[in-house]
Amino acid sequence: MGAQELHPDPQDGGSPAAPEGIVVGVDGSDHGQCALVWAAREAQRRRRPLHIVTAYSVPIFAASGLDGGYATVDDSVIREGAEAIVKQALEKVAAYDVDTTASVENGDASGVLLEMSETAELLVFGTRGRGGFVGRLLGSVSSALPAHAKCPTVTVPLICSDRLGETTEDRHIKAEQAKAGHQRVENVVVVGVDGSEQARVAVLEAAAQAERLGATLRVICAVPQYSGSLAWVPAPMDRKALFADIQVTLDAGMAWLRSHFPNLPTESELRDGSPVDVLVDASRHVELVVVGTRGRGGFTGMLLGSTSDGVLHHAKGPVMVVPDREDPRLADRARFGPVLGAA
Repeated sequence: MGAQELHPDPQDGGSPAAPEGIVVGVDGSDHGQCALVWAAREAQRRRRPLHIVTAYSVPIFAASGLDGGYATVDDSVIREGAEAIVKQALEKVAAYDVDTTASVENGDASGVLLEMSETAELLVFGTRGRGGFVGRLLGSVSSALPAHAKCPTVTVPLICSDRLGETTEDRHIKAEQAKAGHQRVENVVVVGVDGSEQARVAVLEAAAQAERLGATLRVICAVPQYSGSLAWVPAPMDRKALFADIQVTLDAGMAWLRSHFPNLPTESELRDGSPVDVLVDASRHVELVVVGTRGRGGFTGMLLGSTSDGVLHHAKGPVMVVPDREDPRLADRARFGPVLGAA
């Protein structure tokens, strides 16, 4: 088992180093517990340290009556509750062979985690959290952070509790699991692509994750029905030709990917349909769905922009969002065939 440590309060003179490795946000909710278990497993897979964090803000109330001004709640009472949540989280992951640290931060949860993303390798959190003193950490974060974080993020929905070996009394989630029929989870990582360079960055991260899981990488390109940008397409035959062109580009991209991951099992799918629907459906029965933070317009209707947000809100499994960043492996993509948008 790894070492565990609760970082001191900076206000007491402590100055903990910026966390590296895997950072997971917790708030005492069932969603946070699922994210915590997923993060601990991931830290163990990567052999990287795990940092557990919760954040709180001291409420300020406007005074009523003749006395103007504001009143605040005792900070120490709120902090004690936050520390109890962190200590409970440390106990929950004690059995994992991971070096674990934890901290309680005073401030906006999204701001705290955004700052940690500067040094972290991966941020993990649940899709929604609870109210109370932690300021709905997982609710606000899961909506705001993926688009702005400097490192990849993973959101873990509560419906994953069953596949993670967790239990929950949430009737809605239990009903969803029953409706899904407890489908077998394939050892597959799915990544959504749209021909953009941002998508290729997401593909490289997804491939690395598939290698860690010993999984197959499935690259999916979903082409929605005609929208504004495709309204000029006059006939079904043109859509057939469009698919043929996209397939050529997709095949070239797969050849490039295999050159960098020659031992990774890979497959690709060109699908007719809404990217959100296709990827949400895939999330029901694969280990992980990966998307980029933004993409391009054109034939896939900005797959990695609006789609990443839609998938995050409706996914039935963990979703990784990969920020746009430079990668030297992108330089040789053109050697393998047509690149969408290339001159």
